[in-house]
This record gives sequence, C-alpha cells and structure tokens, in this order.
Amino acid sequence: MAIATWKKNLWVCWFGSFVTATGLSQITPVLPLYIEQLGIHNTAAVEQWSGIAFGITFIASAIFSPIWGRMADQYGRKPMLLRASLGMAIVISLMGLVNHVYQLVGLRLLMGVISGYISSAITLVATQTPREYSGWALGTLSTGMAGGTLLGPLIGGYLTEIMGIRAVFFAIGVLLLFTFVTTLLLVREEFTPIRQTPLSPHEVWNLIPDPKLLIAMFTTTFIIQLALMSIEPIVTVYIKQLTSHTRYIALISGIAFSAPGIASILTSPSLGKLSDRIGPRKIILGALIAAGILFIPQAFVRSPWQLVALRFLLGIATAGLLPAVNSLVNNNVPGTVTGRIFGYNQSAQFLGSFGGAVLGGQMAASFGIDYVFYSTGALLLFNAVWVYTHVRPQVS
Repeated sequence: MAIATWKKNLWVCWFGSFVTATGLSQITPVLPLYIEQLGIHNTAAVEQWSGIAFGITFIASAIFSPIWGRMADQYGRKPMLLRASLGMAIVISLMGLVNHVYQLVGLRLLMGVISGYISSAITLVATQTPREYSGWALGTLSTGMAGGTLLGPLIGGYLTEIMGIRAVFFAIGVLLLFTFVTTLLLVREEFTPIRQTPLSPHEVWNLIPDPKLLIAMFTTTFIIQLALMSIEPIVTVYIKQLTSHTRYIALISGIAFSAPGIASILTSPSLGKLSDRIGPRKIILGALIAAGILFIPQAFVRSPWQLVALRFLLGIATAGLLPAVNSLVNNNVPGTVTGRIFGYNQSAQFLGSFGGAVLGGQMAASFGIDYVFYSTGALLLFNAVWVYTHVRPQVS
C-alpha cells in the first residue's frame, strides 16, 4: 500500500528538522573547547566569544526567517528546504576548517542567514496535510525538532571524544547533505508559483482576517521560548546547590536538561491528535496554565530528582504548545502568505531563545535563581490570559 504524499512529506521533513536541530545544537558543548583550539586561552575571553558565536546565529535567523518565508510563498516551500539544507551542509562543514575565531563567528552568522529549513518544513507540512490531520502532523514534526535539540549536544560531545572537534562539523555536514538529497527526491509539493510583485508587510497584514489572533500567537511563541530557555543557563548551577554528590553533577544536569525534551517527544503526537479533536485554542490555554503553575514549585525543590520530575511534567505541558500555535496560525492565514507568517513566527521563536538565555542568567545573578522560576511562571500565566481574551473560541 503506497504511503500518502503528505505522510511521505512529513517523514522527510521530520528527518530534516531533526538533523537541522541537531546541527544547530550540537555545537553547544564543544564551542568553548573549539574557541580555545583557535587560540583564545583567557577564560573570560572564551566565555565572551562563546556567547557571541552562540547568539549571533539566533539573531541572524530571526532577521532572515520572514525573508525566506516570503520567497517560499512566491516560489514554493520545497525550494526553500533545498536551499537551507544544502547551504547549511556547506557552511557547517566549513566550520571544521576555520583557523581563527573570527572565521567561526562569521560562519555562525552565515548559518543564521541561510537557515530556515524548520520554518519551511512547518509551512509545507501545514499546507500539504489534510486539515483533519494537521494537528497530529505538526505535533509529530515537532518531535523531530525536539529530538534534534535534545540529542544534538550529546552527539556533539560524543563525536568530539572519539573523532575530535572538527569532525563534528563534517559529520553534521554530511547528514545535512543527505537531507538535501532525500528532500530533492522524495518531497512532493502541490504549489502554483506566484509571479506577482511581493506583497509589502502592510499588504500582508491587510490580508489577515484576525490580526489580534496573530499577535497573540507570535507573543505566545516568543514567551514559550523565553520561558524554556531562561532556565537553561542556570540548571547546572541550581543542581549544584541541591546536591552534595559533586561527582555526578554533570550526569544529573544532563538528565535535567533532557527531561522536558523526552517528555515532549513522547507526548507531542498525542496532543496533536487531541488538538485536531477539541481545537488548538484549548490546548494552548491548558498548556500555558499548566506550564505556568509547574514552574513555580521548581523554586522550592530540595532534591535534584524533584527538579527532574517537575521538568518532565513541564515537558508534557509544553509539548503541544508550538504545534497548536502553528495549527491555529495555519487555520487563520490565507495560503498566499502562509510562508511569510510562519517566518515571522519563527523569528519570534529565535528571539525568545536568545532573550531567554540572556535574561535567565542575568536575573539569576541579580536576584537569585528562585526569581527566574517565579517570573517565568507568572509570564506564562499572563500569556494564558492574553490568549483567552484575544483569541475567539470560534476560530479554533
């Protein structure tokens, strides 16, 4: 029995999203080590250059995502998948050849500019999947992103140990080249290219039937990523405070980092199916309230395993959020500007990732780790109120 075209597209995009997320995240544990290899030995300078190299990709991606989204609306989503996968395969491979930190930062900037595989994959899956299956499809696609983000640092660290740091970049480059080939051969898109003059942002906005809904969804995407990333810089420090077993801090921290991602992989497809049945608005509201509540007790834990358990539950709560947001956006945006709108939403996600990583560390340093949990929980609950008041039930 032949696999439906939309399902084949989904699985190819799932693999590509997994590899892309792996490529974007695998550098995290090896970046400071690589910068040292490139001649920067002062600890403060290594930390500074690591922050620049890490953050610059998110900033560039946030700026260019809408541009690639506009091109996807004009020329199709498959060409954008091919552009991003081949471009990143070349750029990430070149990172393994650099001899100076400036070259590495420049290539990290270029990677942010040419990326966009994930946003194009979301757009293609959303527009090519029958509406009654869109929640499940987007939920399944999100497990590829979550899995890549979760396993990327582990893969990067492991490959560094057995092959060296430079080999990590070549390995990811080969996987992205394979993604390019599979996308070229297997993805099928029903798309009629638009040859008219590209619409201005004002004209795009005038086509949106419910601008308040769209603003609420962009805000939700930003806040979700801000909340999730705000804890990332301080998890290890927090666990160090919670345990006297200093030998196992790295292991316990790794488990704590992974817990939300594992929960998300396990539950996203099921929550996507539930979204198809009861509507994405209800999923978003329930998940925001649950996540907001679950952040607060993390400030009161007395054991690292209590933190791990709460972060696992948090992963369940947040697993359906981004797929439900994408489903709601897709249901309320004209097909002629879907790529552009998903590009804007992806920009909000990148800005949230960057802002959360910076804000969490600064807040913990200034006020204490507890306040990161309090403020993040309050922000998510405020977001739930915003969605409740700005997103009408009938648009679900």
